[in-house]
Amino acid sequence: MAKIIGEPTPNLPWEDKPAGCAEPVWRYSRNPIIGRHAIPTSNSVFNSAVVKFGDGYAGVFRCDSKAVSMDIFPGFSSDGINWRINHEPVTFEGDPEITRREYRYDPRVVKIDDRYYIVWCNGYHGPTIGLGYTDDFKTFHQLENLLLPYNRNGVLFPRKINGKYGLLSRPSDTGHTPFGDIFYSESPDLTYWGRHRFVMGTYGGDRSAWQSKKVGAGPVPIETDEGWLLIYHGVLNTCNGFVYRVGCALLDIDEPWKVKLRSRFYILGPEEPYELAGDVPNVTFPCAALTDAATGRIAIYYGCADTVTGMAFTTVDTLIDHMTKYPL
Repeated sequence: MAKIIGEPTPNLPWEDKPAGCAEPVWRYSRNPIIGRHAIPTSNSVFNSAVVKFGDGYAGVFRCDSKAVSMDIFPGFSSDGINWRINHEPVTFEGDPEITRREYRYDPRVVKIDDRYYIVWCNGYHGPTIGLGYTDDFKTFHQLENLLLPYNRNGVLFPRKINGKYGLLSRPSDTGHTPFGDIFYSESPDLTYWGRHRFVMGTYGGDRSAWQSKKVGAGPVPIETDEGWLLIYHGVLNTCNGFVYRVGCALLDIDEPWKVKLRSRFYILGPEEPYELAGDVPNVTFPCAALTDAATGRIAIYYGCADTVTGMAFTTVDTLIDHMTKYPL
């Protein structure tokens, strides 16, 4: 039995697996949990991040406006399902050279020690990885961009590894990148990054074609007694465009660029109407996961068709068993 390393979350959003369901991940029966018009100006709310905060939860949400501009907005919830999203986006304090906004999207949030760090795709002469922090989700401070353009899908590890901060990212280009592999980088201070290591890339054959075009990190890696559990997205290029699905991998606890297990079959893919139809059809894109160390339960937040936000459930044992049964 694998164990999640961390704190118990007795009020974790949860719904038991439906009778007869054979899939490793199952959807919340009342999906989507956040609609496209969650705030007055939003065209869509998706690819967002949440974290435990106080007696409930806080988050940073990607809300594309009715002008179809991309920005990130703070929000709060008592149960992790019903959210109150601020009507104004995050305003960062910091160096004007860095805080000057072009666009912000696809955030992740992680608590390291007593501080909540936000990582997002930041516009700075092309897409790169922005970094900020907050103590209360009311006042936000922006730090230096983590890497040069072009890069996306930056995800921090929830603690230092061998005394260094750890980061997963996916080098890219200026547009709708037709390639993408996952790399690991480390830093002594969250400013200077190096010692870059290849983690894993696409799979070129039809043994696992769902991840043949690009792969990228999803939620913050989950620490377990068997390694870092990584939930990630994989992309297939079809005659009708990209299809985004969800997979999982197990990384070495001390050398996270070493992959111990990886799923050959996807664990979640577009099937429901709200995943198949929207601004960008055929997308399930995970950006956050809440965990309960006491039970091994995992609640996944994912973007649906780049339009709304869904929730799905699994357990650490279920995902490791799935990778063991269907390894790549």
